[in-house]
Amino acid sequence: MSRAAVLWSLFTLQAICCAYFLMDIAWDLLWPTSVNQLAESDAIEALVTVALFFGLTFTANELRQVLKRQDQLEDQIKVASGAFSEVLEARFHAWSLTAAEREVAILAIKGFSIAEMADLRDTKQGTIKAQCASVYRKADVAGRLQLLSIFLDDLLADDLVKTAHQTLT
Repeated sequence: MSRAAVLWSLFTLQAICCAYFLMDIAWDLLWPTSVNQLAESDAIEALVTVALFFGLTFTANELRQVLKRQDQLEDQIKVASGAFSEVLEARFHAWSLTAAEREVAILAIKGFSIAEMADLRDTKQGTIKAQCASVYRKADVAGRLQLLSIFLDDLLADDLVKTAHQTLT
């Protein structure tokens, strides 16, 4: 069960309890069983009901804000994911990478080893090493970490963050 479903379930339970207390107080006020219309227990029930009502109001507002923030964060992740793909494609195009070099570059960025890349691409490790060397030369970097840092720098640029924020608003 999702966190939102649990929170809404608890909120619903609180609302049912609040409604029960309100009906009990109304029943006691409209149809008193004794001469004393509002007994001590009825006063306590009224205070508990008022406190529960304020708690419900606060909880509903907080839950709404949390769910709204969660939606915003999910949207930001989608924007960042799309932005990363765009950044990759733009860089790969600027570096004139071949299709094979693009695949190797993506696998390298994802952190796969030379052996794993060779297995995934069904080729020899020497071929993968040569393709990696070609990617690094075209990107003007010394290795995998510098290649990754190029994309991280692009993603962390202020312009990209501002663009993503403007897209969401």
